[in-house]
Amino acid sequence: MQTNFTATQLADPATARSNEILRTCVHCGFCTATCPTYKVLGDELDSPRGRIYLIKDMLENQRKPDAKTVQHIDRCLSCLSCMTTCPSGVHYMHLVDHAREYIEENYRRPLSDRILRRVLAAILPYPGRFRLALAAARLGRPFRKLMPDARLRAMLDMAPDDIPPVSRNDDPQVFTAEGSRRKRVALLIGCAQRALNTDINDATIRLLRRHGCEVVIPKGIGCCGALTHHMGKTDQSHAQAAANIRALMAEIAGDGLDAVVINTSGCGTTVKDYGHMFRNDALAQDAAQISALAKDISEVMVDLGLRDPTKAVPLRVGYHAACSLQHGQQVKSAPKDLLSAAGFHVVEPRDPHLCCGSAGTYNLMQPAISAELKSRKVATLEATAPQVISAGNIGCMMQIGSGTGVPVVHTVQLLDWATGGPRPRGVPAQA
Repeated sequence: MQTNFTATQLADPATARSNEILRTCVHCGFCTATCPTYKVLGDELDSPRGRIYLIKDMLENQRKPDAKTVQHIDRCLSCLSCMTTCPSGVHYMHLVDHAREYIEENYRRPLSDRILRRVLAAILPYPGRFRLALAAARLGRPFRKLMPDARLRAMLDMAPDDIPPVSRNDDPQVFTAEGSRRKRVALLIGCAQRALNTDINDATIRLLRRHGCEVVIPKGIGCCGALTHHMGKTDQSHAQAAANIRALMAEIAGDGLDAVVINTSGCGTTVKDYGHMFRNDALAQDAAQISALAKDISEVMVDLGLRDPTKAVPLRVGYHAACSLQHGQQVKSAPKDLLSAAGFHVVEPRDPHLCCGSAGTYNLMQPAISAELKSRKVATLEATAPQVISAGNIGCMMQIGSGTGVPVVHTVQLLDWATGGPRPRGVPAQA
């Protein structure tokens, strides 16, 4: 794609990076075939190729974003399926992130949008606040039909029936390895996950310790910054990311780390991109080091190898590949291989590359499109007749779980069960 940015414009690192990305696009349109929003809406401007044209025009002409451009970019899930499909290596993630930042700085949204986005940014990354919001949503659910905005109704629907108790395992501490120590790892404990499902971190800690890992919960660790990053709120997201980088570097400077383990794949995609996010910052070197150490829990467990994975019932597991794992991190076979090694019969749905519609805050801000994608994903999963559904991302788990009666658990919970941990809640006791 030919671009016409001026030398002054290219002096800005973000614009220079977007120019590089735009120039790699060859207009082939392969991305439209795997774009979830294009499949639902059928509009070229709701495909990666269409959005690329809109972003190019907006950035190149330094144009104030208009409502139409913002609408089409807001509808992007950032599922990154287009990046897996693209034969030219267009790094769409960095381009759309820049576009969102540009929109945040140059577009005044309607009042209701501004309020919603501020509320989400002020609540979701903070587990204590999120818990209070979930409790309030449960109280407000009987009045759901009175809500004038579909997004408010989606927020009420998001609240689980039961809010888990706070886990003390999330406090800063060190868990010793069982037996001889093979690795020393830090666990990114997340934010929303700590309010929605505390079993995931607990299972991760047990699994890692059982396989010879000393597990550190660093002081000062928290939200990775992904939720606000995808809203274009760069200052807030970078502040959250910087706090994590400093907390992790303190551990490296102390007793060292062999890996930064992440069990929420949406967070993993962002942490692995810290090196890019901070490339022009004083934290550049540290950020790159953390990105290099970042590993999804499935990657770490493949390296360690499962020990005596014979304790679980050999259930039929429908595996949902989270977009942030299969497209964002290109981790595709590891979770399925581990589940198979643990004795489960793994089945995959039709069109496994397509998003379930969760996508961070997408299901709250674009509820209609999200609901359609959820319906399609649940239908394809249920068609495999699974006894349990497994995923590697809390957002996907909540999204799919709200549309099916099949129990939905994290992959790490099944691996923990297979190697000696408790049976995950809701999972059948027998095949």
